[in-house]
Amino acid sequence: MADLTLNPDSTALVLIDLQKGIVSRDVAPHSSSEVVDNAAKLVHKCHDKGVAVILVRVSFAKDGRDRLSPKAEVEWSGQQIPKDFDQLVPEISPDKADHIITKRQWGAFYGTDLDLQLRRRGIDTLLMGGISTNIGVESTARNAYERGYNQVLVEDAMSSMSADAHEFAISNIFPRIGLIRSTSEVLKVLN
Repeated sequence: MADLTLNPDSTALVLIDLQKGIVSRDVAPHSSSEVVDNAAKLVHKCHDKGVAVILVRVSFAKDGRDRLSPKAEVEWSGQQIPKDFDQLVPEISPDKADHIITKRQWGAFYGTDLDLQLRRRGIDTLLMGGISTNIGVESTARNAYERGYNQVLVEDAMSSMSADAHEFAISNIFPRIGLIRSTSEVLKVLN
């Protein structure tokens, strides 16, 4: 296992889709409340240590016309999105220095200013968490890898719609693109 060192000046915490409409779903292997609790611990420690915090949410126009809609086996059903769907959970409510990214698809890089904001801040290392491990987090992590960012994938600060989906990403994808650590391991290094 590679040693983990973090430079607060060049590290950012990137949390994916920890918003009311997604956190309200059943997830595994970590419950939504456990993921949010671990994410909140990371946010507070990052604020204390001067680590940049990037909060990513997914949102769409009321008519849904800005959603992706290529043909797929499972397509968006067109259901009405709840009013507070895209509101970040209060446990990670943004500090005035935090940057909020609104995305319209799974990954947080395409069509947003995420890469620009990270580079302007001199960031080369990302601490990643959120829901869902194998969708939003994985899509963003793959894009971060392709852009040359170092990554620490915080295993217990993310979860998925099934334990199998989470485990597949943790065991097969993430070891190829970054380091996998627990919240407690990251907090220890940030101390």
